[in-house]
Order: sequence, then structure tokens, then C-alpha cells
Amino acid sequence: MSDRIKGVLFSMLASLGVEIDRVLDLYAGTGGIGIEALSRGASSAVFVDHSAAACAVIRANLAHTKFDSVSEVMNQPVATFLKRADRPFDFVIMDPPYADTDIVKTLEQVAGSRLIESGTIVAVGHWPRLELPDSVGGLVRLRNRCHGDSCVSIYENQSDAGEQKERDSVE
Repeated sequence: MSDRIKGVLFSMLASLGVEIDRVLDLYAGTGGIGIEALSRGASSAVFVDHSAAACAVIRANLAHTKFDSVSEVMNQPVATFLKRADRPFDFVIMDPPYADTDIVKTLEQVAGSRLIESGTIVAVGHWPRLELPDSVGGLVRLRNRCHGDSCVSIYENQSDAGEQKERDSVE
């Protein structure tokens, strides 16, 4: 995600009154978005990327910014992490390669996972030509902004805790 789009994302979150605490950065790359959230007051972050080289960069960036003690770096495919996820976050960022056609499928997996609870915000970086749905499961899109060849969509999980517990008991 470019610095410009990252700025747009955090401006959109601020305008929505979103307070970030527990962050999950999927397709983390260099970890820039999760680190930005930590610098803005988040208490913890988990970074997931399938590339060992990217994870090494994330660890170095966390050490440099002194956020390594409140962060975890997971070197595994996002799909694997989603299958094993067992704790909720209040902010999930998905920034896969923009032409990734599986982004909607991954968004559906996140919507049906234990990663989110009522009120969780999910932000998705994507290509302008890729249409994302207005809602997925309990996730409802609040905003969508594009600048050049980059877009970001913000969703909120609007399902209540009872629906989440019911979903968890079915699994």
C-alpha cells in the first residue's frame, strides 16, 4: 500500500471515529500499516506474510521502531493463518497483491472466522478494477476510496456477539 493510500486509510478511520487497539496485518509485506497503527496507539499487532524475506524485514522494522515487544510475526500463508486463528482483533488490514482474484474469497474467510467480533474494522487494499461486495457475512462496507491504481475499502462487522457465538459453536 502506497504512503498516499496509507494516509487515506488512517484519515478515513479517524473520520469514522475508529480507535485501534488489537491489529492484524494480513499480507503484511514490510509491516508498514501495522506499525503505523502501533505508532497511533494500538496496543499490539500480529503480522502475517508467507515470505520469509518479508518477515525478516518486518522483524527488523519492529526492532527499529521498538514495537517488537508488542508484536508477533507469523511466517505462513494467510489461508493457513485463517484456518488456525482463535482470537479476535478490532482492526484487520488485508493488503494482498492488487490483482489477487482470491481477495473476495479471503474476505469471506475473514468474515466467517474468529478473527472478528462485533465492531471489528476490516480494511482491504485493492485494485480499482476489482469489485468488492458491499457486504460479506456480517461485514458491511462503510467507505471506499480510490486514488490512481489503488483503492481501500473499509468494512465493519455489524453482526452481534450472539451471532458470533453461534457461528463459533457450529465450527
